Amino acid sequence: MADSNSNTRTPIFSHLTLDQRGQIRALREEGRTMQYIAGAIGVHKSTVSRELKRGAVTQRNTDWTEYEVYFPDAGQRIYDTNRSHCGVTYKFMSIQPFLAFATACIEDRHWSPDVAVGVAKKKGWFDKALICTRTLYHYIDIGLLSVRNIDLPLKVKRSTKTKRHRQHRKVLGKSIEERPSVVDDRTEFGHWEIDTVLGKRAKEAALLTLTERQTRREIIYKIGGKDAPEVRQALTSIQETFGETFSTIFKTITSDNGSEFADLSNSLKNSETEVYYTYPYTSSERGTNERHNGLIRRFIPKGQSMEDIPREVIQHVETWCNTLPRKILGYQTPEERFQEEVQKQALS
Repeated sequence: MADSNSNTRTPIFSHLTLDQRGQIRALREEGRTMQYIAGAIGVHKSTVSRELKRGAVTQRNTDWTEYEVYFPDAGQRIYDTNRSHCGVTYKFMSIQPFLAFATACIEDRHWSPDVAVGVAKKKGWFDKALICTRTLYHYIDIGLLSVRNIDLPLKVKRSTKTKRHRQHRKVLGKSIEERPSVVDDRTEFGHWEIDTVLGKRAKEAALLTLTERQTRREIIYKIGGKDAPEVRQALTSIQETFGETFSTIFKTITSDNGSEFADLSNSLKNSETEVYYTYPYTSSERGTNERHNGLIRRFIPKGQSMEDIPREVIQHVETWCNTLPRKILGYQTPEERFQEEVQKQALS
């Protein structure tokens, strides 16, 4: 007879534990009904009925007659086997080609998980046998892939930065406050941010980096040192590379107030390019360029001297940045978007 005074709440869609299976065995040997057992362990009686069938093992008497006995271990083993063929495990096994692709992209090509997912979806690869970005990150978190969180540079060092406007500051030229609104909202092509990436010491070779705000196109130029003459010489070389199209491709350049950019306006006086300066100590006002400097640091970490780094390596890093599909660009590459805009300029 069922215990009508039991106040155990019956859980919905719960799975039996090994302890509960042991209770079923003990209560069954006492001759209790399935209704009583269900009330005692807090499940529906149909759960008990199915479990007794699942864990039933055929035994024989001395006269070779057969009978069935319920064993908790047998029920647990069958349950575990059934669970191994469903849910996440099944999905995980069915998307192995995509996971191999994503792992290779992250480890070998230094892509983010989102880029791997986005490119696969855009190209229509793997016949939809893939997962979303969030799930891929989850697989990495729980250790299902050889990729670890430490292999994802941005994930382990994300932090928020706030703008700091200093009242007393150097004024090298036009303030960023005077910059046209089309630069801020990225609706127009041809607006760049500039900075330097230092090596082991300040008084040695460095990298001059320029990033186009709309297309994220990156230019990396090795200079002999962090000073105005070196920057001027590098910009002269870039002007010569682009020739007559320089002023249409480089409409504005936004810089910080570093001494190496003190003569930036004079360096570009032969062009129509406008130069603007951010507030001091506010790298977030050149956020696009700062983001790309972080990408460069994946290949050239802080503290490494720039002196012995060959130009071929720098060219490789620049090419990698410009051929990395970006979510913000609809998984196009910066090079693809840049060439599209250059063609529009040529036709206008």
